[in-house]
Amino acid sequence: MKRQNQSSVVEFILLGFSNFPELQEQLFGVFLVVYLGTLMGNAIIIVIISLEQSLHVPMYLFLQNLSVVDVSFSAVIMPEMLVVLSTEKTSISFVSCFAQMYFILFFGGTECFLLGAMAYDRFAAICHPLSYPMIMNKRVFMKLVMFSWVAGIMVATVQTTWVFSFPFCGPNEINHISCETPAVLELACADTFLFEIYAFTGTILIVMVPFVLILLSYIRILFAILKMPSATGRQKAFSTCASHLTSVTLFYGTANMTYIQPKSGYSPETKKVMSLSYSLLTPLLNPLIYSLRNSEMKRALMKLWRRKVDSHIF
Repeated sequence: MKRQNQSSVVEFILLGFSNFPELQEQLFGVFLVVYLGTLMGNAIIIVIISLEQSLHVPMYLFLQNLSVVDVSFSAVIMPEMLVVLSTEKTSISFVSCFAQMYFILFFGGTECFLLGAMAYDRFAAICHPLSYPMIMNKRVFMKLVMFSWVAGIMVATVQTTWVFSFPFCGPNEINHISCETPAVLELACADTFLFEIYAFTGTILIVMVPFVLILLSYIRILFAILKMPSATGRQKAFSTCASHLTSVTLFYGTANMTYIQPKSGYSPETKKVMSLSYSLLTPLLNPLIYSLRNSEMKRALMKLWRRKVDSHIF
């Protein structure tokens, strides 16, 4: 009751790309195709790894967790954004807006830590191949996965609870594609300085620290690759590292620019594009970068496909 007395806003309006009404239909079509592609690509990865016993190793189980996060991340943002694009302007209830904020932070934070864990796994596999089974045993794998998910929950709970405690007395128009923290915070009728300090510090710890560790891991990996005797092996490893770093940089870079300064000087349209980079592009690209280009994943897919065909024939 106390929060309701302080806040007169009962719903928010998501403006989306309403400044470009002539592009609404085209954007709707593009984002719908991207969303369906994201769901299909990640669903294939989840199913293949679940059904193929030979892929039940840390590298692919990390990928499976990443795909679950990416599907969930997209499902939190994309359906609401498609509604916004189809109606130009839409309302979202106060509680639904903060629920969306919670899950954006939850899955975004989890992905940060998972990408860090995956980089460590590749570092251990390439730089210490002989001791890899000991370094990345089942117990260590489970701890890293559990830490990633629990850390995501803690980040989302603390930040959403704090933002939810601010009074919102109007206006109620969110000039963004979703209820992300920086966009909602601009509407708070209170001094948010302390929260901004927390957000800055939290972003450094949650986003920048894993990003730096990932870069350091890949530097060590690149040195190990340079020592490989086979030119073909080096070329393949370089290609994989470049693809992984592209995905990581896209996700971490745009997330940093969005969250490290909630009231930064970026224009609303620039913020929307940056948000699309890690909420729409990264979940779409991850299946291509991490898995569907992988020969073992391709073999597992063909094996399952032949098994399905044979079951229908016989």
